[in-house]
Amino acid sequence: MLAAVGSLRCLRLGFSVRCFPGEPPNAARRLFAALPPGGLPRYSSSGAPSDSGPEGPAGKVRRAPAEHRLSQFDKKILLWTGRFKSMEEIPLRVPPEMIDAARNKARVKACYIMIGLTIIACFAVIASAKRAAERHESLTSWNLAKKAKWHEEAALAAQAKAK
Repeated sequence: MLAAVGSLRCLRLGFSVRCFPGEPPNAARRLFAALPPGGLPRYSSSGAPSDSGPEGPAGKVRRAPAEHRLSQFDKKILLWTGRFKSMEEIPLRVPPEMIDAARNKARVKACYIMIGLTIIACFAVIASAKRAAERHESLTSWNLAKKAKWHEEAALAAQAKAK
């Protein structure tokens, strides 16, 4: 009843094109033959196309610094994530990729710790609520006792004011 409509072909630059049955295999490639060699034009924030790419106007490639100077907190993260065994082994500068990977690993570890503490707290609240139920304590009884105490205090204050 349903026939295959076509096949999916992947081209360079991450584009996918659907080819229909009976079409030659090169039909998808012809669609992108008119593109410039660098691919699709890149656009700047102003909306105008720019052909400079990663290079600046003078042809110089701008790069981020290859090394990251560590703070004490970064050193502790590197130790905690297991990148280095001791503080003495940590160099003064490390690649930014290494500190990013260590920070991500530390985030994941911290999330796991928080998940574990949340589960433990849930069980503690459940146990505390069961013990309170055995003693016949509830929020309603606490609220009624508190309101009764307030009424007594208000009555005493009214008697003291009347004298």
